[in-house]
Amino acid sequence: MRVLVVEDARPLAEVIAEGLRDQGMAVDVAHDGVEAATKLDVHVYDVMVLDRDLPGIHGDVLCQMTTEREGRVMVLMLTAAGSPGDRVSGLALGADDYLTKPFHFPELVLRIRALARRRPAARSRTLGAAGIALDPMRRTVSRDGHPLDLSVKEFAVLEALLNASPAFLSTEDLLEQVWDEHADPFTNTVTVTISRLRRKLGNPPVISTTPGVGYRIVGPAVPPA
Repeated sequence: MRVLVVEDARPLAEVIAEGLRDQGMAVDVAHDGVEAATKLDVHVYDVMVLDRDLPGIHGDVLCQMTTEREGRVMVLMLTAAGSPGDRVSGLALGADDYLTKPFHFPELVLRIRALARRRPAARSRTLGAAGIALDPMRRTVSRDGHPLDLSVKEFAVLEALLNASPAFLSTEDLLEQVWDEHADPFTNTVTVTISRLRRKLGNPPVISTTPGVGYRIVGPAVPPA
């Protein structure tokens, strides 16, 4: 899952971003509306955490702009303006959810995951193939009924591959979806993570590699729950 945090208070933006990265999300940060609009033109995001009172392009305008985009990002407004009237006006602008500051961080994480699941292109709650069952909300994964202990990045890579299955994801695709805009395109981190993930998934092998194309899940799909 890729998230854009748009918040002009830099310390708060970094706290949110680091906390979400610890939850396995790829997170980019913008500190004003113009920077956010530029990132939205370059990258595909699942959720945007949007401060309402932004310099450059106001958060209200940015929210309205996203509703007109094809394959639009889900918007969670995060603001100190918490009266019922403020919430109603924010949702009327096209926001998909609204959370007031100060907030409880686990609630923010749950709301982001719920929005990503509601995104029009999103898959069903439980992803599965070749005996694998992955629940993005509960952060659980098993193979043939046996729970697996995956790292944050291993889980995120497997989730991306299951979401794309049976299509391939290139190294660049995985860097885009699982890491963030600062990831080194020449790094071997994807190869290393895939290697560890293969070992933990066990036999028969479930991740295939086609040189010059990328990675994909092989094996029969499991009907989503």
